[in-house]
Amino acid sequence: MSSRSVGIIYKHHHEPAKTEALKLEAWFSDRDIRVFSQEMTAETVEEGISQKDLFIPKDVDWVVVLGGDGTLLGAARQVVKYGAPILGVNLGGLGFLTCIPLERLYPVVETMVGGGLEVESRMMLETTVLRGKREVIRFQVLNDVVINKSTLARIIDLNVAINDVFVTTFRADGLIIATPTGSTGYNLSAGGPILYPTIETFVLTPICPFTLTNRPIIVPDTAVIGIEMGRESEETVVLTFDGQVGFDLRHGDKVNIFKSKEKINLFKPPDRDHFRILRTKLMWGGVTYNKHTEPS
Repeated sequence: MSSRSVGIIYKHHHEPAKTEALKLEAWFSDRDIRVFSQEMTAETVEEGISQKDLFIPKDVDWVVVLGGDGTLLGAARQVVKYGAPILGVNLGGLGFLTCIPLERLYPVVETMVGGGLEVESRMMLETTVLRGKREVIRFQVLNDVVINKSTLARIIDLNVAINDVFVTTFRADGLIIATPTGSTGYNLSAGGPILYPTIETFVLTPICPFTLTNRPIIVPDTAVIGIEMGRESEETVVLTFDGQVGFDLRHGDKVNIFKSKEKINLFKPPDRDHFRILRTKLMWGGVTYNKHTEPS
């Protein structure tokens, strides 16, 4: 039996993704590579937290994700403990993380199997919520942690400290804490900066702040962000992980956000640098050039 193996994770309830997963299974099997395939299902979270485990073995050599960025984010939170590098294949949509188009899948996978793809490590964030003296949740994210209200009626007050030093009270619709990977997501839409994906830092960006001088703050990866509601809210305040998993906060809860000890490993697309991806996905203007050609 082959000593090499691969995990395939494909988008939930998406027939094209399932079809492509079956084709890819056959491709790997023809090359004597063991295949473990699984549909990505939704995670649920309650007090004490319950995350869905993958059936894919922890010792696989590679993981291929077929879907969109949402599918990859869900897979990343579970694959991070494996250490296996992830190849994200885009089956439609914007796709910052799943930046391999379907038509290039097999040439890129061939290169991956041959050891020709570069791997990039990305930092993750870890969040804990203390209710009294009890930890009621612990969760890792690749993109962002967001605190916001479930209605549009009123703003919320969030007291923010960094390394136990009080910073300010954000009066806003909410607050985004994003990694460099997540900086091109909700953070960007809220007016936050784009961070280079491999730098060791993260950003706090208020959502529609009441005080216009409340601006995004970039902090080092050594920072521990502490957040508490400044006053009791009549509306439900929700803590959201990667835009996919939610947890209801209560007044008095203490949220701590800090760099995770684990990193996710992503394959870099061949012949595509970060800025080319930004130009393509964000539809920036400008002249396309290479190292032998200067822009006019």
